[in-house]
Amino acid sequence: MSPQERELSPLGRAVRAGFDTDTQYGSVTPVLYPSTNYRFPCLGQGKPPFDYSRPTNPTRSMLAGTLAELEHGADATVTASGMGAITAAIEALVGPRGRVVAPDNCYGGTWRLLDHLDARERIAVEFIDMSDPGRVRTALASPAELVLVETPSNPLLRITDIAATAELAHAQGALLVADNTFCTPLLSNPIDLGADVVLHSTTKFINGHSDVVGGVVVSSTAELGEQVQHWANTLGLTGGSWDAWLTLRGLRTIDARLRVHQENTAAIVELLLASEMVTHVNYPGLPDHPGHELATRQQRGFGSLLSFELAGDFEAVKAFAGGTIAIDLAESLGGTESLLAHPATMTHVGMTPEARAEAGIGDSLLRLSVGIEPIGDLTADLTAALERAERASRG
Repeated sequence: MSPQERELSPLGRAVRAGFDTDTQYGSVTPVLYPSTNYRFPCLGQGKPPFDYSRPTNPTRSMLAGTLAELEHGADATVTASGMGAITAAIEALVGPRGRVVAPDNCYGGTWRLLDHLDARERIAVEFIDMSDPGRVRTALASPAELVLVETPSNPLLRITDIAATAELAHAQGALLVADNTFCTPLLSNPIDLGADVVLHSTTKFINGHSDVVGGVVVSSTAELGEQVQHWANTLGLTGGSWDAWLTLRGLRTIDARLRVHQENTAAIVELLLASEMVTHVNYPGLPDHPGHELATRQQRGFGSLLSFELAGDFEAVKAFAGGTIAIDLAESLGGTESLLAHPATMTHVGMTPEARAEAGIGDSLLRLSVGIEPIGDLTADLTAALERAERASRG
């Protein structure tokens, strides 16, 4: 077979995205187009493909096309943040006071946005446990316009049946929107399971280096994509060219990074399970996780996010988090570095205490995004943290 007849895999094309843009010098990295505006050839012949970088930009278009292909979608809109992505989806796909069904256990920023939109009567939102099929069936016994799933969920790592939920949503005329940030396109493709739209905070694993904030909305059809693009442009939600270039850079190593992320996570889960200071570990890779079998069917791996409950009071939690040297106490996730978060006071502080309690997010819960550091450094750090927590719990 000749080189012209061979075809790279989608991931192979993602690694090489933009390599053919520099015909003058043959650069092996994508060309960055920072220009805010582009020349019209003349009057009376319509707009050129690129005219102003808020609606369209060549570098951002490279990233959009690459992510659409990886997610098996027809179109993608790159936004300035993950919250920009969900905002664009809501504005494009939900009418005035349209009903939205969403997970009660989701990213705190998502919960806050939906709650605020409901309070302003922009939408009517119902938060439920999306991992409970009975709750989903009950909620979708009534018409809705959009159903949001986040699987695995943040921070409790609950698993939602995408295919079954999509079927129920479509029966009520609703679109299914799946936040696939935790899995990435390498571990799951929700459109193949019936989702209409897929969201990512590209800040996380897709970029993977904690140096750019971004998001993407991948649509299953060109028509949905046009709606999302219109509202992203109208509201000024689209991302910048430099951010898109950095994200393309990060995407080149996603396969290698995810393999190490998951290898490290498996070892850390074992360490936590063996400790008497840990009362529960939430990780879908565990055989006794309620969503393990479902995750095995709809994912190609279990990812590198986990959460766990510590024994003892809040002083034990503070002792655990204070003094780590290989793991940083910080928000966000999916970077090369390991990050520890206390959801109740950090990532999910925007939820009301009642909403956190209803979702099961308590003061003893910690979330860990496992990085790609040497595993010995991570296990030593966690062992020392568990010892500090034990001493604190004894008073």
